[in-house]
Amino acid sequence: MVLGRFASGTREDARAAIAAARKAYESVWRDLPWKERIAFVRKIAANIEKRRFEISALMSMEVGKNRLEAMGDVQETADLMTYYCDQVEEHKGYELPMQRLSDKEDNRDVLRPYGVWVVISPFNFPMALAGGPSSGALLGGNTVVFKPATDTPLTGWELAECVRAAGLPDGVFNYVTGPGSTVGDELVVNPGVDGILFTGSREVGFDIQRKFSQAYPRPCIAEMGGKNPAIVGASADLDVATDGVMKSAFGLQGQKCSACSRVYVHKKIAKAFTDMLVQKTRKIAVGDPLKKENWLGPVINRAAYDKYAKFVEIGRRDGTILAGGEPLTGGEHAHGFYVQPTIIGSLPKDHLLSREEMFLPITCLWEIDSVDEGLDLGNRSEYGLTAGFFSADEAEIKKFLDRIEAGVVYINRRAGATTGAWPGVNPFGGWKGSGSSGKASGGPYYVAQFMREQSRTRIKG
Repeated sequence: MVLGRFASGTREDARAAIAAARKAYESVWRDLPWKERIAFVRKIAANIEKRRFEISALMSMEVGKNRLEAMGDVQETADLMTYYCDQVEEHKGYELPMQRLSDKEDNRDVLRPYGVWVVISPFNFPMALAGGPSSGALLGGNTVVFKPATDTPLTGWELAECVRAAGLPDGVFNYVTGPGSTVGDELVVNPGVDGILFTGSREVGFDIQRKFSQAYPRPCIAEMGGKNPAIVGASADLDVATDGVMKSAFGLQGQKCSACSRVYVHKKIAKAFTDMLVQKTRKIAVGDPLKKENWLGPVINRAAYDKYAKFVEIGRRDGTILAGGEPLTGGEHAHGFYVQPTIIGSLPKDHLLSREEMFLPITCLWEIDSVDEGLDLGNRSEYGLTAGFFSADEAEIKKFLDRIEAGVVYINRRAGATTGAWPGVNPFGGWKGSGSSGKASGGPYYVAQFMREQSRTRIKG
């Protein structure tokens, strides 16, 4: 189904967007009082809420998200914007009086904008991971050049329309589409860009970091992938644990940086846990995500579909397919890249599938002798985004919290062992290879990343 036709932008398009952003920054946005910037961003959030059902439906068609996930993405975008506005208000525009060395001094610490920020968003959360960062940059006094993922230009356009309807001055927010090899590369190497926020794969994020700083260091916020473990202790509630793992492993077809792709289960309960998880997984309805009875839609594109076949074949060769493992074709699955949610067992603990982010509805199970072993295996990763733990033992829970190397952790969470976050409730950001800034979206330190500190001393005459 053709949803729209979008420009395959060039380097010149990217340069024009950067120039427009620079002009608007210097002539209008930089000097606008912070309270007025907040008023504009609140209008954007209100526009998104007003159109949330329409945008959610378009997102379901473009991305393959089910109805609940699409609604959550759109509403989260508005809530992120509102939360960030609240944070700027709470910090009074990030201007703080400092101590004095004499009565004649007035010392202040102020956070000031950088200038032009680029926001490059991913396909899986095409509103929240575009609108959230963009609003943080705007509230910090910066202008924005926004490039949506190649697979999701329509949802990106809807965000741009909500911004336009809020009446922001021309050039403050600029929407540009096109391949990473032209538009994306120009946004990274162009010296007219002062900061960049990228959400996507670790490989691309590291490449952007290497290229971005040239004449001097420039802020690069890279929010990257995950290889997220869930550890299930011997005292876990199996019904809660299997629900939590299933929802995090397969929600949005496993296409989340927080997806649960590794499960370490204590050997005392491994068989019972596995049987229950397999039973629940086989009942998942896969089909048109616009129909409320379907929980899983298609994967995003042909490349993801082919990767699924490759990883399943590796799992079949080196382990055991416990559930799924097949593409879905014909009938209601004839139009779209539909696959079965898949569980793989009996793999070596150092196997490729324990290390590589798949971004697909595939999870792997391993038996462990102890929680200590689970923690060791869970931390044996270049990533450190999310992690989950299921146990009734308070000493084990404390050990998990003290030792797990992840930015977002969940204990006994049925709604998702490793996934799910909300602005002001669960700040979301990764450690190690999962994130570059050490600060989390939806958290109290987020907006400050888009600003730089200036110490001001004034001597009174």
